[in-house]
Amino acid sequence: MKLTVYHDGQFWVGIIEETIDNKLRAGQVIFGSEPKDTEILEFVNKKLLAHIEKRKFQVDIEKKEKKVNPKRLARQVAKEMQQKGVSTYAHEALQLELQERKKERKILSKEEKEALAKKKGR
Repeated sequence: MKLTVYHDGQFWVGIIEETIDNKLRAGQVIFGSEPKDTEILEFVNKKLLAHIEKRKFQVDIEKKEKKVNPKRLARQVAKEMQQKGVSTYAHEALQLELQERKKERKILSKEEKEALAKKKGR
């Protein structure tokens, strides 16, 4: 599991990525103003798991597992720390989640309009 916090120009955003059996689930959290370390720690300890469990969609990823030299791993971690943004797999999972929420919202909106029309029609 990985939490990436970055500033998108307007807000501080956290992207949660969880990989299990070559399937990735991703979630997005908007912190608003710059979060303090204690706020992030509290989020990780108390809200992170509940937030990622809400995610329904998973994306298949291809990952090659091989032993990595510890020095190389340290360089890769430092490189990731310098990067900002989201992996393409996480972006795809977030897009799927967004599309599903749009569909659900459309259905609810349509039902509300029909109920209102029935109420006015009576």
